[in-house]
Amino acid sequence: MKQIPGMNYKPLAHCVAATLLGLASLAPVASADDAIFQSTSGITYVSGGVGVESIDKLTAISREFNLKLVFALNSGDYLSNVKVVIADAAGRPVLDTTADGPWFLIKLPAGNYQIARTFAGTTVTRRAAVGAVRLSTVDMRW
Repeated sequence: MKQIPGMNYKPLAHCVAATLLGLASLAPVASADDAIFQSTSGITYVSGGVGVESIDKLTAISREFNLKLVFALNSGDYLSNVKVVIADAAGRPVLDTTADGPWFLIKLPAGNYQIARTFAGTTVTRRAAVGAVRLSTVDMRW
């Protein structure tokens, strides 16, 4: 670039830097381990657990939930993209979603539930009793 004699470039450089910083602040900031709380019909849940940082994040917020589902193969390999349908004691569905990772945290009213989970076309059902406060962990394997 050819410089113009006598021109002070510092104010122009500061203006460009300020504009770039301002634009950068408009971009959403997210990382793979950010937990995104979701809610359906009053049921709050979050899933993830792909990677150590994500597991640490979910562990830190787990006290806000009363049920944790962990999805894995019998070999121990974790699973994601598991379809989850939870029904209350009367058989009414209270949640129908897909888990983004092997850990699935849910806040449910205390009671008994039937949990149907589907992976690779195989659906397995299990019952779980959920307390009002304490986190119950249910290991789901195929």
